[in-house]
Amino acid sequence: MMLTPVTGPCPRIQCSAFVVRILWEGMPLTLANNHSSSDIKENRSAQSIFFSLIDCLVGKMLRALTVLSMLFSKPREPAGLNITILQPDVPFVPHPQPLPGAASDATEIIRQFVELDRSTKWNLVDKIKFDGDTYEPEGIVRIGDDRYFVSAGEYIVPTVKYNGTINGTDRTAGEGFAHMIIFDGKGKRIADASISQAKSLEYHNGGIDYDGTYIWATLSQYRPNTTGTLVKMRPDTLVPESILSVADHQGGAVHDTKSGTVVTLNWGSRKASIWNRHDKHLAPPEFTRPKAEARNPSSFVDYQDCKFLGRYELYGIRPVMLCSGVADLANTRIGGLAIVDMETMVPLHELPVTLVSELGAAMTKNPMDVAVVDGKMRLYFLPDERNSTLYVYEAA
Repeated sequence: MMLTPVTGPCPRIQCSAFVVRILWEGMPLTLANNHSSSDIKENRSAQSIFFSLIDCLVGKMLRALTVLSMLFSKPREPAGLNITILQPDVPFVPHPQPLPGAASDATEIIRQFVELDRSTKWNLVDKIKFDGDTYEPEGIVRIGDDRYFVSAGEYIVPTVKYNGTINGTDRTAGEGFAHMIIFDGKGKRIADASISQAKSLEYHNGGIDYDGTYIWATLSQYRPNTTGTLVKMRPDTLVPESILSVADHQGGAVHDTKSGTVVTLNWGSRKASIWNRHDKHLAPPEFTRPKAEARNPSSFVDYQDCKFLGRYELYGIRPVMLCSGVADLANTRIGGLAIVDMETMVPLHELPVTLVSELGAAMTKNPMDVAVVDGKMRLYFLPDERNSTLYVYEAA
């Protein structure tokens, strides 16, 4: 049983002591006209003794109430923004903060990626077991060589499908918490932050992106056609800052550091909303309309996690991102990767990925990140839920 101490005095006892003090303090003023100065001094001395007794009694009662509260009170509801630190002597992020691997290595990533096709063979170069419950991982960013930040959803009450559509959506709200979890390079848990408030409808966080200063993410209802909030957070604090609210579920978030454009993807990544962080937005929870929207013309896979690469001559200086995801077709699940135009959602180069985890999950089902290590493009996948292993691959 979790013990919840009382953090302040009991209001009723505090109020009673206050009333007694006022009544007693009023007596010398009332009796002053009928008593000598020596009587008043004696009265004040008696007051002092009385107050000491009252304070002592109140203190003992408060201590007793604290013990009773710890023994019999219900556990306190988990609070949003509650951070559990498992390695207190280890910093959340290296200092100075490293550049994002995807964007800083983008030229080489694009050069190597466009040479891949469905016949590509993959080599597993590393496999790292992540400690503890990872809930449902949604996004990952690798910050430096020894830090992994994972966005994950803890689902306490599952959503339940309706027999039709109610208020524009197809299921109940459910209940849960959004997490941001930090792991070191060996998979040991450093910290776990709950970044959504208790009882909030928006407890699902999707794919994430790191721009060298902030991690960009979304907090949304865990159902389509509902609401979402774009947030950013410093990796050294994990405290989310709400940027704007959207009248639709939002999944992955990607930040174009060159223009200030932020792209968010809705349920199934069927539509991209395009924002500019320099524009004036309505304060959440008021909804802001996007600067532009783009329908996803590809039915290949639903993108889960995307990373900003940059603007390169190969694509006419247009902003591009690398995305991963899956699609379910009949009884078959396929995975895939694609370089995608951020402004139009047109895939510029895509390929299927048939890799699966040891537990049978499609490798591109959940989080993905990319970097160049020793001259070779590496892809980082975290496909399994609850019991997660990071798989690191290079193209053969």
